[in-house]
Amino acid sequence: MAAPVRVGILHDMSDAVDDEFPGGSLEARLRPAVEERVASGRLDREVEFVHAAGLGLPEGSAAAVARAFGALDEQDVLLVVGPAVGDNALVATPLADEARLPTINWAGTERARSEFMFHLQVGSHEDESVLLARHVASLGASRVGMVFDRSPIGRRYAAFFESECGVLDLELTARTAIAPLAEDATDEVAAARASGADALVYLGLGLVGTVVARAHRDAGWDVPAAMNSAGLRGYDPSYGREIEGWVYVDMVADDNRVLADLRAGSDGAPVPAMTLAVAHDLGQLVAEGVARAPELTREGVRDGLELVKLVPAAEGRAGTTLGFGHLDHGALHGEYLVLRQWRDGTSVEVAR
Repeated sequence: MAAPVRVGILHDMSDAVDDEFPGGSLEARLRPAVEERVASGRLDREVEFVHAAGLGLPEGSAAAVARAFGALDEQDVLLVVGPAVGDNALVATPLADEARLPTINWAGTERARSEFMFHLQVGSHEDESVLLARHVASLGASRVGMVFDRSPIGRRYAAFFESECGVLDLELTARTAIAPLAEDATDEVAAARASGADALVYLGLGLVGTVVARAHRDAGWDVPAAMNSAGLRGYDPSYGREIEGWVYVDMVADDNRVLADLRAGSDGAPVPAMTLAVAHDLGQLVAEGVARAPELTREGVRDGLELVKLVPAAEGRAGTTLGFGHLDHGALHGEYLVLRQWRDGTSVEVAR
């Protein structure tokens, strides 16, 4: 029997390799797409998943991510899936190039793309900021207060948001940084309110998102509030209750038939739609990249990923596709960002 293709999974949100992907393990979510290619004969061997974990930023360290990546490199994997957090994807990018090991991160930063680093956009530090600025302007707001994480993620969001505010003639009256693990945001929200803002935006990883939302609510400040894809954490009901009424950026669209079919086939299991979408899209990229590889080497798998084209995506609006190409290592093409709002514990799409 042919030796299996080894694919690594890098867990950067936990020190444990059994860290659960929402609704089940990431490996279990990736397997169906791979097994489909084996059954059809497009893959002539099985795929073996190899795990390594290192709690990365902001709760852990960059060194932990580097060690986990190194552990996968030493185990002769041909492809790595992860990291999931933008700060850690930036850590892994030069490591992927140095090891010449194709890697697919599922984070939000377009800077985590390179010769060997591929990117499935679970949000976008750059595009989300533009979308949110346009949303705030569409509400008729003219002055906006911004609270952002004091981190590479937060600063990237903030820079693009500020730039788009300038384009839209939207006055940024407060630009206040907050520690990404802060336990109170009273002062930061108060500063935004004192600036005369008529809208509030939070930008960051989201560990402090509920803290900002709580300060906004406790202040009795009745202005529109929006956040980036940190609002995806609202699929956890306890988080969702805290950000009730907030508009946020999602990748789930009501008109996406690929996602609708996944939900219909989930047997009623309580799996968030976002989990189904991301897992499906990751699985398609892994399976297609390996199946299309002209040779089962690291360089071959990199070339195989660049041959993936026009695969229907579960993320984004109808018509969004997955694929890569020469110097094009961002997977999602089309209108993949969707504004939604948390209302009574339910995520509701915001009309365009």
